[in-house]
Amino acid sequence: MGTKKALLLSSLILLLAACTTSRYQQTHDSIPTKIPNQAQLNDAIPRAEAHSRGGNKNYQVRGINYQVMANAQSFEQTGIASWYGKKFHGHLTSNGEIYDMYAMSAAHKNLPLPTYVKVTNLSNNKTVVVRVNDRGPFHQSRVIDLSYSAAYKLGMLNTGTAQVKITAITDFIDFPAKLSQATSPVTSGNSIDSSSVDNNTNTAVIANTQDKKVGNKFIQLFATSNIELAKKTVAKLSKQYLQAVKYQAVNGLYRIQIGPVINEIQQVKLLEQVKQNGYPQAYLRTL
Repeated sequence: MGTKKALLLSSLILLLAACTTSRYQQTHDSIPTKIPNQAQLNDAIPRAEAHSRGGNKNYQVRGINYQVMANAQSFEQTGIASWYGKKFHGHLTSNGEIYDMYAMSAAHKNLPLPTYVKVTNLSNNKTVVVRVNDRGPFHQSRVIDLSYSAAYKLGMLNTGTAQVKITAITDFIDFPAKLSQATSPVTSGNSIDSSSVDNNTNTAVIANTQDKKVGNKFIQLFATSNIELAKKTVAKLSKQYLQAVKYQAVNGLYRIQIGPVINEIQQVKLLEQVKQNGYPQAYLRTL
């Protein structure tokens, strides 16, 4: 009988431990001790992506049913944004990725995963572009949960929440076509090279037209809604790289690009160099 009682007691202790143990190491969310660096404050780069296999079915949380949208075309929403940080860092998101509080990401109840959105803090007009890859927030008064870096960039860490406007970005596939309609980087507002090779904007325009015809590759580093950051980045990188550095402005986003890079071997080497120099999300694209 003594052995049976001991086994029963051990089983009860294990059961209670299993019931009280959380998947998270922290009971409450907390703010990281390290603030984001400059590279971690770069906006997410919108691009065409297939919907993820996980996180795109209608679901239920706490007895409430949520419908997942088929697409984000023309989606806009105004409401309260919150943010999530250290407690969730390193854990799975709803689409099966790993949550990185220093990445430009977000959680939304209904948008398809992934979706790129522009978020504007209506109290200070600061903006950020994030990639939605998670579900939440499940507070009914809130519309989006932002990563730590995104919340930091929007200036909402002190208040914890902010009134924001969310605008889905869905027309990025047409950016090259819109760019080709430009007649001048300055007058059209579609392409500006503030520090191009030989500081000759006319040469830059001709080169862009020729590049599109032959399909030359450009390296896109990141996109930002901050024009001053775009200008400073172009000026800084123009001193580091032999290739022309410019930014392309479309729909309020400024895309920092290096190129054209014609040689395939140079493309691979330069892309790797750029990634190691603080732009891990950089990628090749054809204009």
